[in-house]
Amino acid sequence: MPSTLLSRLGARTGRLYFAAQALLGAAWWIAVALSDPKQSGTVRELTLGHLDPVWVAAMDVPLFVLASGIVALGARSAVWVVVPWTALVTAALGVYATVTGLAGWGVLCMIAATAGSIGAGMLVLLGRLPTEWILFGPFSFRLATATTNRAHITRSALQIVVFWGLFLGIIPAIIVFFEQRWHLHLDVPAGVRWGGGILFVAAGALGLWSAYTMSTRGEGTPLPSAIARRLVIDGPYRFVRNPMAIAGIAQGVSVGLLAGSWLVVVYALSGSLIWNWIVRPLEEEDLEARFGDEYAEYASAVRCWIPQPRPFHADVNIR
Repeated sequence: MPSTLLSRLGARTGRLYFAAQALLGAAWWIAVALSDPKQSGTVRELTLGHLDPVWVAAMDVPLFVLASGIVALGARSAVWVVVPWTALVTAALGVYATVTGLAGWGVLCMIAATAGSIGAGMLVLLGRLPTEWILFGPFSFRLATATTNRAHITRSALQIVVFWGLFLGIIPAIIVFFEQRWHLHLDVPAGVRWGGGILFVAAGALGLWSAYTMSTRGEGTPLPSAIARRLVIDGPYRFVRNPMAIAGIAQGVSVGLLAGSWLVVVYALSGSLIWNWIVRPLEEEDLEARFGDEYAEYASAVRCWIPQPRPFHADVNIR
């Protein structure tokens, strides 16, 4: 597997994360204790709402702050205390914030802490992040069945409808709902929304062009469970290795701009990190295994994220 940032992480990194989490958790509780309960906009109000900090601290300090510190000192078993407790607090605080409209910033902090604790916990317990676990169901690599270009195009179109509807429609709508319910939304100028619309059209066109090229030249679909049977170096792939990923991320950002939602923009950019650090290495490993020197030549000549002005031309035209 190609060397990536995630592949170089280990148990020590996980312990360092828990050390930082313990320090930040302690600092947060100190800030809560110093907050004036009669003033608005304090750390206590923004993160706990009207919850009694004494009762919350009685459980959170030992199970989150101290337990994180214990993991950092080398007690691996304490991971099984920190991670479940962090997830439980996140869920409970999320329900509270949704019902009352308070403590929205606390929910965001705990969502980040839950994600970080799960990842760091895997590093501590396993010594690595098992990124291959994502290869299941529709995300497992399987060659597309040999059929006509029309069939590949039809399947790609259906996939686009489903994925656009889910990742660019349903999930952003849910994020916008909670962003507004938790009072985290920001007012944006009308020009930002217009820019989002223009970006969505441009990115959508790139995505459709990429999918069409994948279907007709690669004899496959964008979905990993029906990947292209041939190496695709035509169309937009002559200028950048992953035009479909670029299009999807840009569309996600554009949806956030259209909705005036900074959290949707964060969601889209987070997806780019997940794709770059988790999905891309697995995909490139598969391409190297199947196409060998042809893919190596292509990857060395064409960048992953930044398009090049001159199109790539292989010594052998792959059709």
